[in-house]
Amino acid sequence: MADDRHVIIDFFAGHRIANPKGYTMPTFTIPRRGFLAGTAGFLAAAAQPRLSPGAEPDLELGIQLYSLRGYPVDVALRHARDLGFRFVEFYSGMYPLTSTPEQITAMNRQLEELGLSISGHGVNGFGGNAMANRKVFEFAKAAGIRTLSADPAPEAFASLDELVKEFDIRIAIHNHGPKHRYNKVIDVLRAIENHDDRIGACADLGHYIRSGENPVEVIRLLKGRLYGVHLKDFQDMQEKTKGVILGKGHLDVPAVFAALEQVGFPSDGALSLEYEENPQDPLADIRACLEAARSALAAT
Repeated sequence: MADDRHVIIDFFAGHRIANPKGYTMPTFTIPRRGFLAGTAGFLAAAAQPRLSPGAEPDLELGIQLYSLRGYPVDVALRHARDLGFRFVEFYSGMYPLTSTPEQITAMNRQLEELGLSISGHGVNGFGGNAMANRKVFEFAKAAGIRTLSADPAPEAFASLDELVKEFDIRIAIHNHGPKHRYNKVIDVLRAIENHDDRIGACADLGHYIRSGENPVEVIRLLKGRLYGVHLKDFQDMQEKTKGVILGKGHLDVPAVFAALEQVGFPSDGALSLEYEENPQDPLADIRACLEAARSALAAT
């Protein structure tokens, strides 16, 4: 019989995956004070720097700027600041991978002036062209990005193993729901097996709902390799459905926060609210999501 410390069980498909490195890790206590800030919303530890190695980790809720895609990037960043966020996760539509050194310097200056920091960037594609993959890492290093959410093709992993070691930048595989190659959590676990530990997951909890997965179990299964989360909710557990305010669909928000505490989600991971509805005027809905998150956190 296989040693249970060295297997991952897919609760949904009943498969067992060999896991020679082991996914079990010590459970860390993560204080809730780092989640929420001020009357506008979040981040009680907003003015605090990221913690040094060995320090007790804090969770910091940021926003995936795709939620604010209806605005120019400078306006979107001001909205993120005014909503109470300190951390932003970019996508290429607002921060292109082809940005010049001058553009990167200008963006860093703008973020500093607004009191914002980058938690991640993506979702980025990676293929078999090692030089093209390297350029993404070079951009991330210049921009000070620690985590790249990604949709890597199978032929990308050989170069990604080398690049994550060289740059010490993490790859977080993002699921896109039904029909995608990373549809179920089992697909992500199979993809990262036997690869560098810096290759892990960005769990889009809304898309996992669309795929019929339990978001809390997803978080637990990805323990130790979970570097990003897209916190969003959907009305139905089916492919075609509508995005809703957190907690109004199938996302058990208090249980999600508790699971993130239990698995020791890293303090420098990209934990991002993502709301895809009403892109031309999403601010009221995003505030409602923040209030739902605050209430849920208080209940955990």
